[in-house]
Amino acid sequence: MCHQSVGLIQSIIEKAGIPTASVRLFREVTERVDPPRTLFLDQPFGYPLGAPNDAPLQTVIILAMLALLKERVPPSVRWDLKAAG
Repeated sequence: MCHQSVGLIQSIIEKAGIPTASVRLFREVTERVDPPRTLFLDQPFGYPLGAPNDAPLQTVIILAMLALLKERVPPSVRWDLKAAG
């Protein structure tokens, strides 16, 4: 799915009272759509959770996503994860 569609769907789910968080690779699109909770990663396109079989990095990313769910919105919350990978 494209970043724009996911961000719009995420906003609708949040309005229904269900917390959401997304991993994003493209900041420009995300800032236009303004989803509720976003985790920005510096990863290659197609590998938002890092390389296959990189369990340590994948664990860091998933734990950051779960922590992001605790943040209150609005306003939208954007975190940058500088994970080595």
